[in-house]
Amino acid sequence: MVDRLANSEANTRRISIVENCFGAAGQPLTIPGRVLIGEGVLTKLCRKKPKARQFFLFNDILVYGNIVIQKKKYNKQHIIPLENVTIDSIQDEGDLRNGWLIKTPTKSFAVYAATATEKSEWMNHINKCVSDLLSKSGKSPSSEHAAVWVPDSEAAVCMRCQKAKFTPVNRRHHCRKCGFVVCGPCSEKRFLLPSQSSKPVRICDFCYQLLATGEMTACQSSRADSYSHSPKSSLNDVSDEDDDEDSSD
Repeated sequence: MVDRLANSEANTRRISIVENCFGAAGQPLTIPGRVLIGEGVLTKLCRKKPKARQFFLFNDILVYGNIVIQKKKYNKQHIIPLENVTIDSIQDEGDLRNGWLIKTPTKSFAVYAATATEKSEWMNHINKCVSDLLSKSGKSPSSEHAAVWVPDSEAAVCMRCQKAKFTPVNRRHHCRKCGFVVCGPCSEKRFLLPSQSSKPVRICDFCYQLLATGEMTACQSSRADSYSHSPKSSLNDVSDEDDDEDSSD
């Protein structure tokens, strides 16, 4: 079916509409063989609070952006190559229901659908696209994934020293290796994580010690487990602000 749609006028027209929704700031999306599989609004768990985002699933990439005008215009276009994607289901907890993790070497995050059926359809389509891509390329699934950031609301104190309380002066920071919320003194070190940045990035002291001694995998936390114990947050508390994960901290 995908091969049949690849060069159809209907598919070309649909992709053109998506391009136009992002305006001049978005990257061109029309390339030979690319097919728009589906689209919809998902709630993305950002560092501050859950936010509504428009997602577009193609046969080779996943694209999402902020909803800004009556769900017809979007900004902050993000493009994720599906070859690098792994997804894991998340247990329901309070208002956070029908969710799964989207994990890649450069960025990982949680999203939530409106219904269990919608979640199942999204996950099935994503898995099918990833499987087809890997089959064609002969590549293996990505074994390295960036940590999912713990939301700010989950940490009143530093998750490493368990002492420093966060205030407007004592700001929260995120370790790029484990995703924990940590204080400044517990995250003064920088380390080069090539899959995430070409420059050394902020990591906590615990991860730095493990990375420096070569025990790199030991400090990668299991975010799927931790999300099953997330505090109850309202999925209606969404905004059209820029994505919080783009913050330098």
